[in-house]
Amino acid sequence: MASSMDNLPDSGQTLDTFMQACRKRISSCLAENLQQSADDARLVDALNYACMGGGKRIRATLVYASALAVEAELSLADVPACAVELIHCYSLVHDDLPAMDDDDLRRGKPSLHKAFDEATAILVGDGLQCLAFELLSNEDYQAEQSGKLQMLAILARAIGNRGMVGGQFKDFSLTGKTASLAELESMHQMKTGALIRASVTLGALTRPHIDKQDLKALNLYADRLGLAFQVQDDVLDVISDTETLGKPQGSDQAKDKPTYVELLGLKQAQDKAISLASAAQESLSQFGPAADQLRHMAAYIVSRNY
Repeated sequence: MASSMDNLPDSGQTLDTFMQACRKRISSCLAENLQQSADDARLVDALNYACMGGGKRIRATLVYASALAVEAELSLADVPACAVELIHCYSLVHDDLPAMDDDDLRRGKPSLHKAFDEATAILVGDGLQCLAFELLSNEDYQAEQSGKLQMLAILARAIGNRGMVGGQFKDFSLTGKTASLAELESMHQMKTGALIRASVTLGALTRPHIDKQDLKALNLYADRLGLAFQVQDDVLDVISDTETLGKPQGSDQAKDKPTYVELLGLKQAQDKAISLASAAQESLSQFGPAADQLRHMAAYIVSRNY
C-alpha cells in the first residue's frame, strides 16, 4: 500500500506532475501487493512483468482524479486505483494470447506469453483479476462497508458479460465485417469504456454518501471519455509507429477489425475524438476547480501519441 507519508496528488498540479504523482503512488501499491500475493518466485516474476513494465496508468489516474473531484480522502483511492490497474493488466495479458489478438509485443517488450509461456500468461491474468477483488474486499481497506460493496459490484459488472468480456466477444463477431457506427460504439462502450467508467465511479465512491447528481455527471463524463479514448486509439493505430505505441502499429487493419477511422475517415475520426473530449469536459459543469484534473485528462486522452 502506498504510504500515507507519500506526497498525494492534488488538483492544483499541472497534469504532467499530477500523472507522475499518481504513477509513483500506484506503482508502489502494485509492487507491494504483487510481492505478497504469491509464494512461487517465477509466478511473482511473471506478475511483475505484466504490471510493472511501464504503462500510462490512465485508469488508476482517473480514480485519483475522480476522488479529488468529490473532495474525498485521497488515500482511500489507493486500493481502487490498484484494483483497476490490476484488471487492466490482466486484460492486456489475455488479449495478447494467440487465441485472442495474438500480439507478440506489449509496452515495447515481448508479450507475457512470449516472455514466459501461454499457460503462465493465462494463470497470471486469472491471478491479477482475483487480486483486484481481494484488495477491494480486504478488511484492511478502510472505506465504508457499503461503499466497498458498491465498488465490488461495479468492477465485476465492468469486466463481465456486459462489460469487457461482452465487448471482446462482440469484437470477435464483428471482425472481418462492416460494422455500423452504433455497433462499433456499443462494442467499445463495453470493451474499453466500461473499465474507464468503473475507474471514475470507484474514485467517486471513496466519498461516503456521494451526491447522486454528482455521480450521474461523473458517469456521463466517463462514458464520453471512454469513447474518446477508443477513437484516439484507432487514430493512433493509423498515424503512429510501433516504437512509439509499444505494440504493433496497424494491427487493427491487419486483423480486419472495424475501426472509427475505417468508418469515418481519418480527419472525421480525429474530429470525433476532440468533440467527445469536449463533451466529457462539459459534463463536469457542476463541479468547481476540484475536478480540473478530470478536465485535463479529457484533453490529454485525445492529444496523446501512444
